[in-house]
Amino acid sequence: MSDTSFVVLLGVVAVQIAAALFAYRAIRFARTPQGAVGWVVFLFAAPHLAVPIFLFLGHSRLEGYVSMRRGMRETVARVTTMQANPPATFDLPVEQMQRMRAFETLAGQRTLAGNGTALLRDGPMAFAAIFAAIEAARAYVLVQFYTIRDDDLGRELAVRLSDRARAGVRVHVIYDGIGSVGLPAAFVDDLRAAGVRVTNFHAKKRSRNRFQVNFRNHRKIVVVDGQTGFVGGLNVGDEYMGRSPRLGHWRDTHLRIDGPAVAQLQYAFAEDWLWATGEPLDLHWLPLPRPDGRDVLILPTGPADTLETGSLYFCNAIGAARERVWIASPYFVPDVDIVNALKLAALRGVDVRLLVPERRDHWLVWLAAFSYFDDVRAAGVKVFRYADGFMHSKVVLVDDWFASVGTINLDNRSCRLNFEVTAIVVDGGFAQEVAAMLTADQAQSVAYETPLAAHPRRYIRYAAPFARLFAPIL
Repeated sequence: MSDTSFVVLLGVVAVQIAAALFAYRAIRFARTPQGAVGWVVFLFAAPHLAVPIFLFLGHSRLEGYVSMRRGMRETVARVTTMQANPPATFDLPVEQMQRMRAFETLAGQRTLAGNGTALLRDGPMAFAAIFAAIEAARAYVLVQFYTIRDDDLGRELAVRLSDRARAGVRVHVIYDGIGSVGLPAAFVDDLRAAGVRVTNFHAKKRSRNRFQVNFRNHRKIVVVDGQTGFVGGLNVGDEYMGRSPRLGHWRDTHLRIDGPAVAQLQYAFAEDWLWATGEPLDLHWLPLPRPDGRDVLILPTGPADTLETGSLYFCNAIGAARERVWIASPYFVPDVDIVNALKLAALRGVDVRLLVPERRDHWLVWLAAFSYFDDVRAAGVKVFRYADGFMHSKVVLVDDWFASVGTINLDNRSCRLNFEVTAIVVDGGFAQEVAAMLTADQAQSVAYETPLAAHPRRYIRYAAPFARLFAPIL
């Protein structure tokens, strides 16, 4: 045997061994049986292709983040003490109260009273409010986005952050290196030159697998002086302002919060900052309650959680509905548990509505959604496709007492692999505001009732079921 043949043989054997080891890991650690089976079949059927892909996408836990959390125990204790101060005032029936306790257990935090809230229904409205809050900052500004672009909106944000840093305000910025892949180094350098502390969430790469790109930080958080916070679906880029020629009007939802729940929002930021930099933050943890404010709970989710927090959030919300559950999400690639929860709610007679976009920004996940619509519609779920531009809101409305605004999409990546955050508001008035907003969105939508087999576009009929095979990582 020649030296070349021997090297090739060794390479083949090494790949086969790696495929077997990765298959074992997939069986042991995959979060769903479907994901485990998919990886095992892929690894043994095409090991030379599957092994390198598994290195980048094959893990579903971020063990290092769990150990990092131990360093936050003192902060946890302070936040817990603070939470005993303004407890929630909601008076709910027993079953709804139990549902809220489940949310609180998932969050590891209590629902807090005394919060002002304001719905921000598009990019111009949201960033006008965010920029005004930043300009009013006196102590510190915390900014976290999955995507930050070097475009008109990105530069507007940079100017305001730089101005506040030069004025002596502490400014901390986290961006996701995957979501902000095109962000030039000069953009970051200019911020740092102005005194802004900037970090890529993945900067330290402290997880054991340095190849992983699964664990994206999809959170969008702004906190000013520990008193005012923003959370929702908007990133920093001109398309989010409706300036994309292809996507057109960008329909999104953000939420402003003033009050005690801001401490919970900034706690999520502080954890991520500690992970990315190794440095704890000195922050204000006692935001003032607002008279006649609303009850709010901040629920962060992510791959370091012991439970399937993202999926359980949706299942618990859907299960709580007795009259209606309306969900807006740009992506619909749910796991089996969420699909069954939607169908059971519809079968109970609940008005279940899904609002999804007609246009697409991510082709594969948009295509996979078509393979789910027949299944949920058969149980009575109504599907609306938003036609006035692109719909990117992440909103849930349950009956007339519960509504949430955040970053969590109805797909496996968002529920299991991404760091996300959502604000749960328990208030009848807020639920009415969200209901009016979603009703207006549905008026700009088309009820989708076409069976997949009858879809006029042939590529959707044939490709959607294959796209669904990628559901565990979409």
